Amino acid sequence: MKLAIIGAGAAGSVFACYLKKGGADDITLVDLNQEHMEKVAADGMDFSNPDGEFHLTGFKTATRVDTIGVMDIVILMVKSTVTEKVLAADKACIGPDTVVCTLQNGLGNEENVRKVVPANRILYGCGNMGTELTRPGACLARPFPGQNMFFGALERNALTDRAGNYLETCFKAGGLNPKYYDDVRPLVWKKALSNSGYNTVCTVLRMKVKDVYDDPNGVKLVWDIWHEGSNVAEAMGIPGLWEVMQKEMEPTVRGLGYYYPSMTQDLQHKRQTEVDSLVGTLSRYGKQTGVPTPTCDVITTIIKAIQANYDKMF
Repeated sequence: MKLAIIGAGAAGSVFACYLKKGGADDITLVDLNQEHMEKVAADGMDFSNPDGEFHLTGFKTATRVDTIGVMDIVILMVKSTVTEKVLAADKACIGPDTVVCTLQNGLGNEENVRKVVPANRILYGCGNMGTELTRPGACLARPFPGQNMFFGALERNALTDRAGNYLETCFKAGGLNPKYYDDVRPLVWKKALSNSGYNTVCTVLRMKVKDVYDDPNGVKLVWDIWHEGSNVAEAMGIPGLWEVMQKEMEPTVRGLGYYYPSMTQDLQHKRQTEVDSLVGTLSRYGKQTGVPTPTCDVITTIIKAIQANYDKMF
């Protein structure tokens, strides 16, 4: 199948490597980072994960989607802040039978995709791992133990099942533990809550995961975000997440303790963050459902103020 990954930064590159290792032989990476795209096209990708170091070749690359032709599957990995804009420009690679799969961080990504693509051609989910683009043409993965890739369809049919089963097969053969679900919402919410806690608190405090965990005030902020988010999820028909999140703390710290989360990396490089798709969306859903989210509200406001004023900081 012809597969494109739109947004081949750290996570997009890592997912591409797992798919390539798993037998996907027609992968096009699209990213604005021209140096990275040129390096991958010329020399392939150096890929590191707990299983070892690999050199993978055969990727096609581009910096514009209107040059790559119509795809069977488009995996969307751009920041959620530009989803609609990117999809509007990506129509050249999305045909009547193309399935669009968002594996972006956060909540509400499938809603944004649905504004451009019919619901019967949308997959959504996420990976459960840390990722880094260590240099042009090189990426690193720290997948969680257990299930670390999950996705499902907005509307299951022959087309989405074909794409979902293909991705599951390739990710599994590549070394991940994936699953194509009938109802992926609880897992997407669990991952989004986990990210909303550590991603945002690490960003505000400018610390790694373990350092936040070791500080009583830092870890309290994480717990407060998780509790508020679990209450919002229950009000939206996804119960039981608070009990799940109470078991999530130790594995998160054990797996990603010495890691700066992606939003913290955005702060380091003075980029716009995905705060709106994490605690920002929890705040928005909280207002819609009448569930108080005071910690999410304040953290969202602080991070928005930070990213709007990079040029004024010491």
